Amino acid sequence: MKKNLLLIVLLLGTLLSNAQRRFNEEPYLIKPFNIAAVSNVNMETSGGSITVEGGSGTGSLEMYVQPSNSEVRHRMSQSDIKAVLDQYYDIDVRIDGTTLIAKARRKDKPWTNKTALSISFVVHSGSRVSSDLSTSGGSISLSKLSGNQLFKTSGGSLHINGVNGKIAGKTSGGSIDLSNAGNDIDLQTSGGSIHADHVSGTIRLQTSGGSLSLSDLEGDIRAHTSGGSITATNISGTLLTGTSGGSVTLKGISGNLEASTSGGRISATMNRTKDYVKLHTSAGGVNLQLPRTRNAKLDLSGNRVSVNPLNNFNGTIDKSKIKGMIGDGRLAVEVTASSGNVEVSL
Repeated sequence: MKKNLLLIVLLLGTLLSNAQRRFNEEPYLIKPFNIAAVSNVNMETSGGSITVEGGSGTGSLEMYVQPSNSEVRHRMSQSDIKAVLDQYYDIDVRIDGTTLIAKARRKDKPWTNKTALSISFVVHSGSRVSSDLSTSGGSISLSKLSGNQLFKTSGGSLHINGVNGKIAGKTSGGSIDLSNAGNDIDLQTSGGSIHADHVSGTIRLQTSGGSLSLSDLEGDIRAHTSGGSITATNISGTLLTGTSGGSVTLKGISGNLEASTSGGRISATMNRTKDYVKLHTSAGGVNLQLPRTRNAKLDLSGNRVSVNPLNNFNGTIDKSKIKGMIGDGRLAVEVTASSGNVEVSL
């Protein structure tokens, strides 16, 4: 009995998988284009995902359509989908000068779950392409592009890989995955985590409700979260980061550092320093490891403060505060822990 039940489950899983694969892999529309003639992509859809993949040998736009309602998805044929598209949607797919346009908008008329469609676009283009993308319910993926990229989604994730130029993206409820990118980056999410690795340039990352995971970044970096932890490894340049509700763990930092948290512990290891190291926590301790220095201006406070070793120091020392100079004080080290201990290793 158990064996038969297992076979039925496996069979149903295979059928559902094949049905999903047909909807996902069979384009409703394919439009080829001259890859050298398109330098801009302008796409908009109300319920599907958008993908722009550069570095292709031939240019093409693929439009994928499937019912949003999973209960009716397997019952709708291509002719049924076409009838719904014609009656309830305006589809605009064309080349205008050097711009590829692909837009799917719902018509201003009553609709039900049976007429709600998920319309996704996939573009294979050249590498030197700029984009202006918008979707209200799907993810956005960009890869192997150089140019200006402007994109937003109300409910999906952002995936950026191998993109260089000016990159500005927003999502209201998804995560952000950024890798192998550079130049000028500004990414925001209202409710997801952010992961960034192998990125350089001017980098701005912000989330209102997720964690930050950063590795192998170089440049002027500002990364903040309102409700998650922060981990950063192998960062060079200037790192300004903070969280309102998690711990901060920083390793292999080179350059300037400013980090804060309102609800956790800070642990930071510096490989090289430049002008300043500033750390603040309201609800935890701080452990800071600095490379050996003979020139630092210390301003440290917490429940208990310790520095090891503390040589050639001129200033005041007590249980909860150390303030003064080592050498000529070129490096500013400011650490405060409102309700924890501060430990600094030089």
